[in-house]
Amino acid sequence: MLPRFAVVCLAAISAALSQDAVSRRYVEGEHLRYLLKTVNNGMPYEAQAEGIVKKDADGNFFEEYSWSHVIYNGKPIELPQSSIDFRQRVTLDPKQPTKIPDLSKVHSSLIGPITDFMTFYVDLGLAIRAGLKHPSDHTYRKYGTPASWADGTYVTLGESSIDFDVTLKSIEKGVAVLEIKHVPPQQPQVHLPAPWMREPSADTPNNWVEVSHRGAKYHAAVGKEIFDVEITSSVEDGKILSAKMTNPVKTRVRDCNDATLSDCSEVRSQDILRQVEIALIPK
Repeated sequence: MLPRFAVVCLAAISAALSQDAVSRRYVEGEHLRYLLKTVNNGMPYEAQAEGIVKKDADGNFFEEYSWSHVIYNGKPIELPQSSIDFRQRVTLDPKQPTKIPDLSKVHSSLIGPITDFMTFYVDLGLAIRAGLKHPSDHTYRKYGTPASWADGTYVTLGESSIDFDVTLKSIEKGVAVLEIKHVPPQQPQVHLPAPWMREPSADTPNNWVEVSHRGAKYHAAVGKEIFDVEITSSVEDGKILSAKMTNPVKTRVRDCNDATLSDCSEVRSQDILRQVEIALIPK
């Protein structure tokens, strides 16, 4: 009988030879737990996602996660029951793309973790559907359709429009490393409610916009957003082992007195930098 580590190595080699280098092989009932850490313009926060692999009535696999242990700037956040009960559904099944959940049902401290976690799944899902097999294999996906993080209460408009540039960087010791760049499309599709928002904030048309309530006023920002993402996944079963994201946004900002964003302060520049990482917590 082969030692267990030899059996695992042979299984990984067999999977690599018979399937794409990035391909998720689900086992119903498998439990996964991730720690997400973010630094948003110098402000740190973290949260834990605990999930289980399930199968729907049509036989399609997905992962269902609950969120907990939210810590913002060193202080624990007490989540309301609606956020404790919230379940996020993501999947790497190429037949079932991950969808944006209803963010109106979660505490504001969870919007960032939920959308960032989803980003990693969307990115790896693109690589899986592209059928990348060998190091340096590459695909460019024109997309542009706006993704929204508006919750309808605090953030009334939040959209980003991007294309995807995906490369399989390496395959070593049973681990695949992928690089996914989110880049502005030639013609971004974000909705810009005020004429002043059309002036570019950087060297491309604006592909990012956010409008939020600040008491009785509105905080409006528009600009250029990119993401540089690196994901490591297991060749054996395709699950995400770790991932990191660098997300700079170069914006033009105004504080406004009205919902039409026409009675506003002078425009000022503001740069945003978010750095996000997740890691699979060993069982």
